[in-house]
Amino acid sequence: MPGVAALARLRDKYWFLPALAALTGLLAGIALVAIDISVGDDWLGQFETLHGSRPEGARAMLSTIAGSTITVAGVVFSITLAAVTYASGQHGPRLLTNFARDRGNQLTLGVFIGTYVYCLIVLRTIRTAGEDGGASAFVPQFAVYGALGLALASIGVLIYFFHHVTDTIHINNVIARIARGLIAEIHRNEKDGLADTDAARLSDPLDDVAVATLAADRAGYVESIDHEALVALASKHDLKLCVQCRPGDFIRIGTPLLAIDAAQLPAHRDSLRDAFAIGDRRTDLQDLRFGFDELTEIAIRALSPGTNDPFTALACIDWLTAALSECERTVAPAAPTLGTVQSRVSAISLTFADFIAATFAKMRQHAATEVQVKSATLHALETLAAGAMHPANRVLLMEEHARLAATLA
Repeated sequence: MPGVAALARLRDKYWFLPALAALTGLLAGIALVAIDISVGDDWLGQFETLHGSRPEGARAMLSTIAGSTITVAGVVFSITLAAVTYASGQHGPRLLTNFARDRGNQLTLGVFIGTYVYCLIVLRTIRTAGEDGGASAFVPQFAVYGALGLALASIGVLIYFFHHVTDTIHINNVIARIARGLIAEIHRNEKDGLADTDAARLSDPLDDVAVATLAADRAGYVESIDHEALVALASKHDLKLCVQCRPGDFIRIGTPLLAIDAAQLPAHRDSLRDAFAIGDRRTDLQDLRFGFDELTEIAIRALSPGTNDPFTALACIDWLTAALSECERTVAPAAPTLGTVQSRVSAISLTFADFIAATFAKMRQHAATEVQVKSATLHALETLAAGAMHPANRVLLMEEHARLAATLA
């Protein structure tokens, strides 16, 4: 999972796709010029509508395309930066990650940068008769037409970008994207068996042995835990492990990461520590609380006196209700328990009470200030309670309903 976490961090970098596009443009320019050298320009005779370019004309066209694309790339970046500044200022700085890893923004910038690099590579290969010691002129016709195709594609991408950037900053779309990602992560955890907390099967595999803890060697947020690696290691070496932290937890140097038989810790210390990806900020890779916190933050900021946007808060409540409904089916209702990842590995599980505390409990005082928001929140809690599969979860929801109903603005 540290490798997966590293890939996720790379995905979050705004430069990654544009850098990949620049490399692609470089390689494409070299490849198409090589094809031109190999096949020549006799193929043009097969198409009546295509005509070969002279060196001066090809250079002028490539120079125009290169200059315009790099200029537009700067404009695209400026528009993206303005959109990010607006959205993060209005709805919270944690949205910066969502915009930075947005594939549409990265793709747009990448197409323009890739086209620019491609044109530079092809431009360098054009020569007139007698230039650079060459006996004859050379124009890579196939590569020049490739540049023309990229220029037309860039226009299409620019039109797409204008639509995409306005669509991206619409707050309802922002909320929906966060919520859908959260629901997908809930389903992924359920599929991986990480949310299974059947109390009848829970047991601590270290009950009968002397226990030692593996301590963190750096401070930061737990981005992900490679449960598969822990299970494989435990099975291979006959280990019993109990994970002591959860994705999203902040740990300091010396914080216990997991518990293990004291006699077996020294031999496997490094391998076990490698299963924990620790970074500078929380991510949504395994941390369900992160998505709930994002939606809750947007709702609370919308209800602040400086913003006073109850309709944004109502949208957050709708999507929080949808996510909590999915969550209710898969997590334990009460205090943290040991969820069995595999018979040799156990982990502290999140509970439905944790998610209630992270959402409606945090919003309670703010929701009480707006009549329509308070009414919508009460209705959401009633809806969740009516559809709850676990009686204990229904009790938690109705208790929160009672607390909100009793809260005065």
